Amino acid sequence: MSISVIDANKRYGDFAALDNVSIDIPEGSLTSLLGPSGSGKSTLLRAIAGLDTLDSGTVIISGNDVSRASPQKRDIGFVFQHYAAFKHLNVRDNIAFGLKIRKRSKAEINAKVDELLDVVGLTVFQKRFPAQLSGGQRQRMALARALAVDPQVLLLDEPFGALDAKVREDLRKWLRRLHDEVHVTTVLVTHDQQEALDVSDRIAVLNKGRIEQVGTPGDLYDRPANEFVASFLGSTVRLNGELVRPHDIRIGRNPELALPAADQSLDTGVIKATVTRVVHLGFEVRVELVAATTGDEFQAQITRGDANALNLQPGEAIYARATKVAALSDT
Repeated sequence: MSISVIDANKRYGDFAALDNVSIDIPEGSLTSLLGPSGSGKSTLLRAIAGLDTLDSGTVIISGNDVSRASPQKRDIGFVFQHYAAFKHLNVRDNIAFGLKIRKRSKAEINAKVDELLDVVGLTVFQKRFPAQLSGGQRQRMALARALAVDPQVLLLDEPFGALDAKVREDLRKWLRRLHDEVHVTTVLVTHDQQEALDVSDRIAVLNKGRIEQVGTPGDLYDRPANEFVASFLGSTVRLNGELVRPHDIRIGRNPELALPAADQSLDTGVIKATVTRVVHLGFEVRVELVAATTGDEFQAQITRGDANALNLQPGEAIYARATKVAALSDT
């Protein structure tokens, strides 16, 4: 079901958590609310859930104004970063809990729980208790429990925030596959740019209680509305005054090798720079540099193959040029 938030305002004393925020979330989409701490993303999610009451504004779910409705009346599934499972219930009974309190038949409960255990990959763990599960397994159980009652909307507040990097990456892939199977309208709060880019149909970037831009991951990455969006959705540096992503900088040992092969029309100029550090990051290499004329520090992201061919060492002089600049849509 679709969600619309219209002119939402929420203040805590002098602090504006939401400052006249409006957003439309299409039915069946996975939309991420992305921003730094204090940007308003969790407040917006809690307002949609009915856990926080807006000072003013409207929340519409599936065409119905639910601004003053209780969370129970909004037909929403909610998963927090630290999910409070029933410790005395096993996985199966935790997932079944919402169905039991809704007085569903035993046959219906068993069928639904079996289906969800299979979907989230916990069938073989159904008799275990929460303390016997890994962090990733507990979050998958939390999502199954939220989905058990067939909510119109699934709200996820930093659901993988407490997990290590590898588990987070695995669960991101799993969440995207799950969403493609169940198609429930999903809103994910995250401060992790990679997570938002990885799983989302759409991303809303928030800053200081306002929405800076809403669009597809490609739109926001390639055509950011402003410098804040550009820098929050990946690294940016300044090269000859232009905003550039490090992987869009070509470097070489002479000016000609720094010329971009694809687009000779991009006239950002070749600059001379000194290598200060070379950092190997697995499949790519970060080259930290200082511009010779201005002393400005910047970095380029290159492939391991290019790094091996160049064999760069700290203190060496090289040449750099942007192959692409960030096309800010408000400039």
